[in-house]
Amino acid sequence: MPAMDLSCRAKPMTSDRCERPGQHRFGVRSLLVMLVAFLFIPPAAGASSGEPSSLDLTTSPVGYFALGLFILAYALVMTEEFTHLRKSKPVILAAGLIWVLIALAYPHDRAEVVEEALRHNILEYAELMLFLLVAMTYINAMDERRVFEALRAWLVRKGFTYRQLFWITGTLAFCISPVADNLTTALLMCAVVLAVGADNAKFVALACINIVVAANAGGAFSPFGDITTLMVWQKGIVDFFTFFLLFIPSVVNFIVPAAFMHPAVPRIAPKPSLEVVTMKVGAKRIMGLFFLTICTAVSFHNFLHLPPMVGMMTGLAYLQFFGYYLRHVGHRTAARSAINSEEVGDVLAFDVFRKIARAEWDTLLFFYGVVLCVGGLGFLGYLARVSEVLYAQWGPTFANTMVGILSAIVDNIPIMFAVLTMNPDMSTGQWLLVTLTAGVGGSLLSIGSAAGVALMGQAKGKYTFFSHLRWTPAIALGYAASIFVHMMINARTF
Repeated sequence: MPAMDLSCRAKPMTSDRCERPGQHRFGVRSLLVMLVAFLFIPPAAGASSGEPSSLDLTTSPVGYFALGLFILAYALVMTEEFTHLRKSKPVILAAGLIWVLIALAYPHDRAEVVEEALRHNILEYAELMLFLLVAMTYINAMDERRVFEALRAWLVRKGFTYRQLFWITGTLAFCISPVADNLTTALLMCAVVLAVGADNAKFVALACINIVVAANAGGAFSPFGDITTLMVWQKGIVDFFTFFLLFIPSVVNFIVPAAFMHPAVPRIAPKPSLEVVTMKVGAKRIMGLFFLTICTAVSFHNFLHLPPMVGMMTGLAYLQFFGYYLRHVGHRTAARSAINSEEVGDVLAFDVFRKIARAEWDTLLFFYGVVLCVGGLGFLGYLARVSEVLYAQWGPTFANTMVGILSAIVDNIPIMFAVLTMNPDMSTGQWLLVTLTAGVGGSLLSIGSAAGVALMGQAKGKYTFFSHLRWTPAIALGYAASIFVHMMINARTF
């Protein structure tokens, strides 16, 4: 989902203002470290990961050039704020060039090997993209029906103290993010914080830190809460309900830093607001349809062994039929009331395709570039080398812990896709561990997750990189505690 304030949510999601968060999550230094590892780690037996018939081109000019293209593309992504070049453009170009290099490097009689590998990567992307597209459409539909605005107004007018709001917004962020995604949830809760505490910079900073940690932790135990958990579920590595074994570790990840920050939160109460926001007609039914869509996706996958994407696309039809119903209700109301049908349409009519158009297409196309870039590097053999060092030499527990720390600097999506492409031989407990760390590791820094970057823009000047960094030790303690709790209570899965 795009990073933007609530006023931005009413605009098309293709605007620059709505797309910039996330570009700070990519570190050139980490990529250079990986490059050194690629160059000096001895080749692993059997060439590339997941493609036993592919060639090992890691020490060839083609391999070096492809790796250089990947690093250059990510450098451009990181500078998006200054160049205003959308993050999808460099990775899409790099993806195409990497696969061109691979095709040129392979003998003509083995061209079908390259084609098969590329089609496999495109299929993985298509499943992810269609799933996310439906989820984004439902979130946009609920936003247009004022669901989130109504919740924000209700919280603001209740007259809670700052400490109460600190825990309420954090708890709601933790509970909503498993369904609505961590970025949308963080933006909603931050709007509440700014509405009641804009004059108290200390409260805003602490509440925003708490919201970022809670939203990331809440998304870690649900296949719908984060892209990384979604990828693991769609890959069929972990069953839907098995993810909920991470619930208690995720709670620990949220509670520990919040408990340390609690004494620093002001004890005073802000002046309550009298603002009332009424949801549009059909809002509650759309929420019900979203829940039904989730149930459909889970049932299709668990009982029929179909990709979850098929269930989500079926759920999109629910919304389309409901939109058809609302449109006709609007027209009938206009005819009976003898008022301008356009005015009624603003309240009742519902166009699903407008909600689809508001999806974060730059992000979806960015995923395409990431999947094909990482898939290409894996086909060249680089991921096999990294897998050998991380999981064979370092061991899965240490490797999976480091994945979470690295995700505070480099985007967790390519990291998780790389791990899935390596497909190391790990127990269910270890797969849950890497899902947990990749999801919550981004909380260590404000630039480590899209939620953190978005809130720095929304609460500009109050929630900053350094205000978050001041509490990084407490967040790191929660990170370590969640790993420890997971290994203790889920020991049977290791």
